[in-house]
Amino acid sequence: MQNTAHGPTNSYFERIGPASFAATKHVGGGWDPEEQHIAPALGLLAHCMEVDRRARGVNGLQLTRVSYDILGTFAIGQVGVVVTVLRPGRTIELVEARLSHDGRDVVIARGWFMQTYNTTAIQGVGLNPVGGPGDHQPWNGSQVWPGGFIASLTARRTEVERGRAMAWLRTDTPLVRDEPVSPTATFLGLVDVMNGVAARAENTTVAFPNLDLTAHFFREPRLPWVGLHTSVSFGPTGVGLTTATIHDDDGPVGVVAQTLTVRPM
Repeated sequence: MQNTAHGPTNSYFERIGPASFAATKHVGGGWDPEEQHIAPALGLLAHCMEVDRRARGVNGLQLTRVSYDILGTFAIGQVGVVVTVLRPGRTIELVEARLSHDGRDVVIARGWFMQTYNTTAIQGVGLNPVGGPGDHQPWNGSQVWPGGFIASLTARRTEVERGRAMAWLRTDTPLVRDEPVSPTATFLGLVDVMNGVAARAENTTVAFPNLDLTAHFFREPRLPWVGLHTSVSFGPTGVGLTTATIHDDDGPVGVVAQTLTVRPM
C-alpha cells in the first residue's frame, strides 16, 4: 500500500487561492474512487483552523477537540474552506470551518482551542497502551478498499476479531503541497480509516459509511505513525458506532468516535 506518485501532484491538496484547494488523485475514496475520501478533508479543515489562528496572532492555544458533521459525498475536485471564530478568547476559543464543493457545504467542523499550561508534574494516562508498529504485520488495504487515498498509505495491522483491530498507519503524501502542517492536523487527516481497518461486515455486501467524526486529544501527537485501537459495533436498526483510542509511538494521545449508517446492499 505504498504511494508511488511523484511530482507536483504528490500531495492530497494543492492550495489554489486564499481559501480554495484542488484535490488530487490521492484523495480517491474507498466506497467510490471518483469521490473524495473524507479523511484528507478532515485534516484539511483542522489545518485551515490552525492557519487562521496563526494569522490572527493567537498564540499558545492548542487544538484539543474537533467534531465533524459530514453532509454528503463529493467528487474529486476543487473545494473551498471558510473559517469563523464562534467564541473568541485568550485562553479558550471555539472555531468553525466549513468545507464546500460545487456551491454547497459538504463538511462542517468545530474545534476547541485551549491554552497550554505546564502540567508535566501531574500528567498521567488512563487509556491502555498497545504495541507499536513493529508488533504488527504489514497490511495491504488496497486489497479490500479501492481508491487513491488507501493506496497512499503504509499500514500494519492485527485483527483481534471481526469488528476489532489494531492498526498503525503512515503516509509520505503531504496534506497540502508546500505548506507546513501540524502533527494534530496530520493525524486528523488519517484517523477516518478506523472504520475500514476493523470492518464488521464485508464492504461488498454492506455499506457502513460514517456521518460524523469527533476526536479528542489530551496531548499533541508525534509523527509519523498513527495508531488506531478500533472497535466497530452494529445495532439492529441500521445504526453503527466506531470508537478508537488513537496512539503515537509514545502511547495514547486521545479518542475518536463515529456514527455509522449501516445499509445492507
